[in-house]
Amino acid sequence: MSENQTELEEEYEPTGEDSVAEHIHALDDAEAERRAESLRAGLEDYELDEEDAALLAHELGDYDDEAPLRLDPVLAIVGRPNVGKSTLVNRILGRREAVVEDTPGVTRDRVMYSATWNGTNFTLVDTGGWEHDARGIHARVADQAEAAVDLADAVLLVVDATVGATATDEAIVRMLRRKKKPVILIANKVDDIQNEADAAALWSLGFGEPMPVSALHGRGTADMLDRAVELMPEFSEHGGLERSGGPRRVALIGRPNVGKSSLLNKLAGTERVVVDPLAGTTRDPVDEMIELGGRVWRFVDTAGIRRRQHMAQGADFYASLRTQSALEKAEVAVVLLAVDEVLSEQDVRILNLAIESGRALVLAFNKWDLLDDERRRYLEREIEQDLAHVEWAPRVNISAKTGWHKDRLVPALDRALESWDKRIPTGKLNAFLGELVAAHPHPLRGGKQPRILFGTQASSRPPRFVLFTTGFLDPGYRRFITRRLRETFGFEGTPIEVSMRVREKRGRKK
Repeated sequence: MSENQTELEEEYEPTGEDSVAEHIHALDDAEAERRAESLRAGLEDYELDEEDAALLAHELGDYDDEAPLRLDPVLAIVGRPNVGKSTLVNRILGRREAVVEDTPGVTRDRVMYSATWNGTNFTLVDTGGWEHDARGIHARVADQAEAAVDLADAVLLVVDATVGATATDEAIVRMLRRKKKPVILIANKVDDIQNEADAAALWSLGFGEPMPVSALHGRGTADMLDRAVELMPEFSEHGGLERSGGPRRVALIGRPNVGKSSLLNKLAGTERVVVDPLAGTTRDPVDEMIELGGRVWRFVDTAGIRRRQHMAQGADFYASLRTQSALEKAEVAVVLLAVDEVLSEQDVRILNLAIESGRALVLAFNKWDLLDDERRRYLEREIEQDLAHVEWAPRVNISAKTGWHKDRLVPALDRALESWDKRIPTGKLNAFLGELVAAHPHPLRGGKQPRILFGTQASSRPPRFVLFTTGFLDPGYRRFITRRLRETFGFEGTPIEVSMRVREKRGRKK
């Protein structure tokens, strides 16, 4: 079994050369469309569900440049350590995503998650797993909760019903009253009916009737989510006034002190952003309209979350929250990496957040003017090791301090966004798949060879492709198809997703 699993994870290595790209680019569009119609008709012999039919009927329409940018409503979960916030996050998501230890130094990649309840999509902001010290603990908890609440349309305040309201809970309550956001008071750890009296004692906090919940066992969570969905608007009111037309939206991200503020100042031609050698000093939300390459660009919320400068603890939380908030509102991410230091785990985590967000991507290597030959050799090795999974992203070497090569940013942004927006005609896509599979067939598995029946581009921004197949395609072979899609159609600077739907012939189901 383990050998077989290893085999399935292996990269697919094609044998011999092929002329797939040349054939596709030379193919007449009308002829390609005729062939695709024939393949589509052949799908009628297979068991398709309603979702399949809707996907096949869907033609990618043009984007309405004047349509509002609609973000899912945001639900923040706040509360002091050890009240069960992360357990509740996992319960809401239906999977184990959040770290369930509120211990100092827990490194967390994500603080925002996409969630859904009864057909309603929303974004969940988790304030668990923060770092603290013994001094000023109540204020630190409230500060961190405040950062999350600033983003939120509604708030779940989680209190441990078995302990009752503490001084830290009271600090959070005072902050929430100032914010005037809808709050649902959650009395957690009410595992059975005997504990419900504990929940009633929390009426004194002044947020109405406490909802008794057991995050661990799931008790009461359905009622809680019903209530949350009722309180949230259809779309987030945080940043929801932006429009998808006009200037393209850029998120400038990177770990603290990597040079984001210096670069923004150099691009804007003004000392708009406070720059301080102390990491993490960016405080005020920055939404800059900047002219580059003869056009205006919107650099969105690159600082984003207000954070008091004395709060050195919990910096990872704020950095993650800022990064994810900016990515949500952006179309393209510029990830800034400092070449005078070794690429860190945090650099790679931030890069992965950008990829997961589905935004177009440009890598900007800062402080390039300071690079000597020895460091350059080491850097190339680091890039090869740590950034191999984003070799498709345009690279720009710049100096944020002097503005050296800042003009190279625009062509890289344009390439990435053009790829992000790109749609492949169904005819050309299926001709490409047919030629590729004919030249490099999928390996036999158990004497069978899965076939690709039909492919369609389900969406762009980022490009997502769905393949209807007769069997499971090995991950290595799917990566091979993805790589060749990039090469053939020029998808530079955008993540692309290739998924499959395995379908059986009618009458074959047992």
